[in-house]
Amino acid sequence: RLRDLGAGLERFLERIEPLLGSPKLGPLLWQLPPTLRRDHERLADALDRLPRDLRHCVEFRDPSWFVEDTYALLREHGVALAIGDRPQVNAFQRHELTAGWTYVRFHAGTRGRRGNYSHSELREWAARLRDWSGTHEVFAYFNNDWEGFAPRNAARLRRLLEAG
Repeated sequence: RLRDLGAGLERFLERIEPLLGSPKLGPLLWQLPPTLRRDHERLADALDRLPRDLRHCVEFRDPSWFVEDTYALLREHGVALAIGDRPQVNAFQRHELTAGWTYVRFHAGTRGRRGNYSHSELREWAARLRDWSGTHEVFAYFNNDWEGFAPRNAARLRRLLEAG
């Protein structure tokens, strides 16, 4: 929660201390609850507390956050907007790149079944990621699912990206 970030952040950083400075540490994802509505003052306070030497991204799940003021605040702090491909946010989320890198979370897609991405969806995403990678470093993660589609989908996306 944004309000509890101070002490919680210190405790979290202590726990991941072995990874700090390691090339294995990727971006830190801060996922906000779907019930947390836009509050730019709270977000600005939380972003001010984040260590500048680490990559941070925020995943908003309430529609009220997807406005230009939010994107501007993230840009100001060098924090990426987590681009979540999920039916609940696809209708109102723009694919906004707010840092020199971006973070994509593949949750379920819209044309596959039970969390399994269709080949056409992955082709579209591969083209988008290839385009973004010309100007931004891209981190892409598939969400875990009950039937284990994520590893196969990730491998298929990788092959599409390598095929160019």
